[in-house]
Amino acid sequence: MKRLLTLLLVCFSLPALAQELRLEDPELEERARDLQREIRCVVCQNESIDSSQAGIARDLRVLVRERLQAGDSDEEIKAYLVARYGDYVLFRPPMRPETWLLWFGPAVTLVLAGGGVALAVVRRRRRAEGGPAALSDEERTRLKRLLQEDSEKGGPA
Repeated sequence: MKRLLTLLLVCFSLPALAQELRLEDPELEERARDLQREIRCVVCQNESIDSSQAGIARDLRVLVRERLQAGDSDEEIKAYLVARYGDYVLFRPPMRPETWLLWFGPAVTLVLAGGGVALAVVRRRRRAEGGPAALSDEERTRLKRLLQEDSEKGGPA
């Protein structure tokens, strides 16, 4: 009974803990939520700070809200986080030469892999269509001689 009561108490207190992070201004709160969806948790794999339960994600949510209350723009907040954590912290890193691999790497890899598969298919078809090369006159003569020698020695028929 005590465990059930403790479990219920914990479950009902979680929303209260989440409420401490809410901003009173609905517009700022909406901006904070939008920003949090664009910022990657630095310890989680592909999870935004909005949905992450990691301690650093909570700290970053608080930081975003504090900076919004201080009057920073969305871009200033992103720039601050990029300065601290690098472009990795953004789900959509800026397009510049240092991040071209992030933007175009998967597409280039897919195109190269597709080209390799197509080349292999074409080569396989060419080999199948051509069949084995015909023997030259010299090779035929040599084959007949070898077969004759084998039959004279009593080899398999």
